[in-house]
Amino acid sequence: MKRALAAVLALVATVVAGCGTDGQESVLDKEQIVIAVRPDLPSVGFRRPDGRFEGFDVDVAAYIARKLHKQASYIGVLAADRAKVITDGKADLVLATFTIDQERKKDVLFAGPYHVSYQDILQRPDETIKNVRDLKGRRICAVKGSNAAQRVVQEREVPAQLVPFDDYKACLTALKSKQVDAVTTNDVILAGLANQDGTGLKLANAQFNEQRTGVGMRRSDVPGCEAVNRAITDMYQDGTAARLLHRWFGKSGLDLSTVAVPQFEGCS
Repeated sequence: MKRALAAVLALVATVVAGCGTDGQESVLDKEQIVIAVRPDLPSVGFRRPDGRFEGFDVDVAAYIARKLHKQASYIGVLAADRAKVITDGKADLVLATFTIDQERKKDVLFAGPYHVSYQDILQRPDETIKNVRDLKGRRICAVKGSNAAQRVVQEREVPAQLVPFDDYKACLTALKSKQVDAVTTNDVILAGLANQDGTGLKLANAQFNEQRTGVGMRRSDVPGCEAVNRAITDMYQDGTAARLLHRWFGKSGLDLSTVAVPQFEGCS
């Protein structure tokens, strides 16, 4: 009887050790993982007509999955739902232009960042916006679930008018039809949008507000977070990060002269 009880207790201990602190599996305990990526951002995360995803974030996700020795499948997620797919258990990792900030850390754990960029401004060819101060009194697109437009008003204290839209595709339509005067977010997002659009939309190259893009994970999965950080370090050290950045943004005018391992946030 005592021997049987000891075996049961040992089994329980093994199961607990392989789980997150909330009793759920770590990403490390799964053979197959689901990764959420953007479906709407050319060169970053984009769903092709055949249903496959492509872009910088998608390639980074695939690299991390290989380093974790996991089979990965992908789902699309828009800005407003990035935390929700984690908390609802629909995705194990989110690589979807998910900028790390303290408010979001209340819901998800962030590994990384896997890329550090800057906020920039996309405008029509006839506009002369040169820096964030030039957005004073202008109408700027505010994508639901993204805090980029709000940061202009709150952090930079520029009195701009925020006009909400569901996604960046709607923002581009609004920009070209003069419903808004500018779109502002990560420079890599804007570069991809401008490249795909092909109508002469241009970047201001304003470079403000550092954007630290991380991997969203379940809050209790510290071991998984640490493993993802090791994968990101390898990605930079073996030259993969530089190669992917040049592949997707080398012709966009972004400064890719220095590609270094970002300083991690820490898995806590």
